[in-house]
Amino acid sequence: LAANMWVNPGEIAGNGLDDDGNGYVDDVYGYDFNADSSDPMDYNGHGTHVAGTIGAVGNNGVGVAGVNWNVRLMAIKIGNNPNWLSLDAAVEGIQYAIRMGARISNNSWGLAAYSQTLRDAIEAAGSAGHLVVTAAGNWTGDIDENPYYPASFDLNNIVAVAASDDRDTLSSLSGYGASSVDLAAPGVNIYSTVLDDSYGAQDGTSMAAAY
Repeated sequence: LAANMWVNPGEIAGNGLDDDGNGYVDDVYGYDFNADSSDPMDYNGHGTHVAGTIGAVGNNGVGVAGVNWNVRLMAIKIGNNPNWLSLDAAVEGIQYAIRMGARISNNSWGLAAYSQTLRDAIEAAGSAGHLVVTAAGNWTGDIDENPYYPASFDLNNIVAVAASDDRDTLSSLSGYGASSVDLAAPGVNIYSTVLDDSYGAQDGTSMAAAY
């Protein structure tokens, strides 16, 4: 992943200063908006796995190759354990991505509760030309009936992704919805990058959204 990581050109690493004046100190590769820290390192491997599918370096004979070999991966961290995410951090992360020039964000996460603040942030992202790719949720059933956000927001700049299996059918773990979900992508037994310079397989609409 290292060679395809986004690097903030206006920031000097490790000097404790907000060199580019964007309100964040030492945000060289991105930012941890939950802990207000310049270290957005993954804590459980989920984000690392998603990032590998999106943009692991290709044609080098090592590990896996991402869907896009020519990409810059901006690290945006919005939580501190697998079952808890900060809504405020999510909104701030989306706003940061837009401000720093990202054209697409992967949002392999979701919430059952409606948030007008989150909807407004994603709508503003659309006005800025930013595409928001979202996971349709795991084991959530029909998200038209039981919404899962941000996938269930009715906004033109959202692409909500369900998970398909190796038979090209909907995975039993995947959320779905005739109105909410736009397409499906591989999300079962997906092999990608994980922590500690290694590789492993994971399942979920998070993996599908990365494709």
